[in-house]
Amino acid sequence: MKANGCTYQPNNRKMKKKQGFFARVESKIINRRRAKGRKRLTK
Repeated sequence: MKANGCTYQPNNRKMKKKQGFFARVESKIINRRRAKGRKRLTK
């Protein structure tokens, strides 16, 4: 049996690789937001 509770294990490097600016550049999200005319492309 596994105890529920502390499921979020923060890891900055992993988070930046998945959700950072360059991750968004590679997944073409940035281009889509540029085309739409967004003032802020990422957080």
